[in-house]
Amino acid sequence: MYQVARHGARTGERMLDVRRLRLLRELKIRGTLAGVAEALAYSPSAVSQQLSLLEKEAGVELLQKVGRRVQLTPQAEILVAHTTHLLDRLEVAEAEVAASVTTVSGTVRVAVFQSAAHAVIPQALTLLADEFPELRVEITEREPEAGLFEVSARDFDLVIAEQYPGHTRAHLPDLDRVNLATDALRFAVPRRNVGRLTAATLQDAAAVPWVMEPLGTASRQWATQLCRSAGFEPDVRFETADLVAHIRLIQSGNAVGILPDLVWAGQKPTVRLRALPDNPHRTVFTAARRSSAGRPGVLAVRDALSRAVALVALSPAVIAGT
Repeated sequence: MYQVARHGARTGERMLDVRRLRLLRELKIRGTLAGVAEALAYSPSAVSQQLSLLEKEAGVELLQKVGRRVQLTPQAEILVAHTTHLLDRLEVAEAEVAASVTTVSGTVRVAVFQSAAHAVIPQALTLLADEFPELRVEITEREPEAGLFEVSARDFDLVIAEQYPGHTRAHLPDLDRVNLATDALRFAVPRRNVGRLTAATLQDAAAVPWVMEPLGTASRQWATQLCRSAGFEPDVRFETADLVAHIRLIQSGNAVGILPDLVWAGQKPTVRLRALPDNPHRTVFTAARRSSAGRPGVLAVRDALSRAVALVALSPAVIAGT
């Protein structure tokens, strides 16, 4: 009989240690022993040793060498599936216990991409500090793809992510999705009296320097395709994920770019913003594991984020006047 290891189990029973089962699941998620070690602050040798002990507990081979990597056996895949279910049930139990008390406390770990961090996180944290002083919120900047993966992997409790028009993300069935904002995307150019760039429309920007986010990001893929649809390949001379740097380069007359409204955090834009063809928008959303989405702390953070977006939202009149 297989069972979760516990103190005082009867001699002769085979026991599976939950901590070692979690290591096996982490290996399934991360792909390498080094990745598991880095994620959990272990040494690779310690991870390997614990998995070897798990094999002895299970009585079957769990890992096979494939070149320089290891691969899970079919028996290991069965254990991973049960481990995932077990961890989900534990999270549901924790959420129900937390919901049974009146005080919202504990820690909520949030992964967030940069423009959302600038725009809504400070206001949301102020709301939470006033209303739930015993709740600890930890914020870490992550690109949306990484943040979604890491919530699924239980590194974070909540992620703020984005989706660009026509761009799809990998489906993670263990995560939910709650839309936070619909954010207009606009062509950004220097003000008339700054620099030598004279691009009034997207089509005018074929021969001027651009600033864009790094290759591989959804925003870069979308912006590049937009330029190609307009008949040119953008001359990307500046590449950075820092949208504040984008603003500075455009403001100083050294580049043009595409900026989301949310980056202004309710302040008057410092560059000239032009409408793009078809008035494109990105969707900003939050995602949490379905098993922990009912935690009072997660619910409180989501509510504060929603109210913060409402507080910093730009009116069309402000954009039109830039």
